[in-house]
Order: sequence, then C-alpha cells, then structure tokens
Amino acid sequence: MENIVEIARKRYTTKHYNPDKKLTPRQMDAIKELLRLAPSSVNSQPWHFTIASTSAGKERIAKATEGLFAFNKARVLDAAAVLICCARTQMDDKYLQHITAKERQDGRFSGNADIEEAQYKGRVFFTDLHRKTLKDLPEWAARQTYLNIGAFLLGVAAMGLDATPIEGFDPAILDKEFGFAKQHREAVCLIAVGHRAAQDGNASRPKSRLPEAEIMEEI
Repeated sequence: MENIVEIARKRYTTKHYNPDKKLTPRQMDAIKELLRLAPSSVNSQPWHFTIASTSAGKERIAKATEGLFAFNKARVLDAAAVLICCARTQMDDKYLQHITAKERQDGRFSGNADIEEAQYKGRVFFTDLHRKTLKDLPEWAARQTYLNIGAFLLGVAAMGLDATPIEGFDPAILDKEFGFAKQHREAVCLIAVGHRAAQDGNASRPKSRLPEAEIMEEI
C-alpha cells in the first residue's frame, strides 16, 4: 500500500469523469464504510448521506446544478456516484440517547455504568453548548460533516478512485427534491466519485500548496 503522504500528494480534485466506468459493489461497500466510520466530536455523527449511482438518481441531484452552477452539471451526471452530504439541523435528547444505546450495543462500556454515564454527560455537555449557549448547532454539525468529508476524500484516493467536493449547487432545490428540511437535515456539500476521464486536465497539473513555513510553526 502506498504511504499515506504519497496518496495525499497524488490526489487532486477531478474536473472530468469517465461516464462509462462504474463502481464495483465492493467499492460501493467500502465508500459506505468510509462515511460510517469517520470521526466526529463526542461521536455525535450529525450527518446523513444520499448516494446516487443510477442515471435517474444523478439527474435528480443535477437539478441543483442548473443556471448559476451549470459548470458542475457534467461532473454530477458523469461521475460513477454522487453523494449529498447533509448535516443535522436538530439533535434532541432522544437522538443522543440513541447514540449511547448503539455504543452500549457495540461494547463501548464493557458493562460499566459509570463509564456510560460519563460518556453520555460529555455528549450532552458539548451538544448543549451548541444547542443552548452558542445556538449554532447547524453550523457545528456542518463542521463535523466536513471532518467526514476530509477523511472520505483521502480514503477514496487510497482506493484508487477520483473525487470532487462540490459546493457549487443550490441547496434549496435539493431540499425541494428530497425534503431535507422536514427531516431536520441541510445539504452542505456534494461529492462526485468515480474515474477521471482521459481528457481531465487537472490530472497533469502540478499540485500547488503554500509552503510549510508560511502555514505552520512549531512551538
């Protein structure tokens, strides 16, 4: 397997996809696991993903790339799959309890009630910080969703797949199409996944990033 730094050096945002190359069932399963296993603050997992790999599904998503965002339409339609990344706009106590119950089921607490209570209280503390004090829960959930997206982009690159994070779309159109608001979700990003086209110009361009000395320091 390639060194993870080498994968980061090689991956790039794909501009053109080969519409004839599809994802295998094994690749699709791996994509779903990457999304499911991503980190989040206090394991809140405040996200939901709508995945389209059929022409009909991608056409529904492409409705949000008309007009102002038409430059992204071909990426949505030609990619092997497109993800709508949604963040939760509400996280009630029932949802927090549901997460704790799943952790209990998965053996996170080894039957220790004190550990379970401490974990739950910590989750409530940070969630309430954003629900009640800062009143920015949708923005907090969106930040957690972007943690997932960052891990996902590197993960699919390690699988040998190409991907494009897309913010150029109309979320109101997606909400109308999928009813996200009624489900207490907000679309924050699309991700196209698949195989680059032969004419994808971005593949041959050298990667450009600011130098280490400009963006970091050791203390």
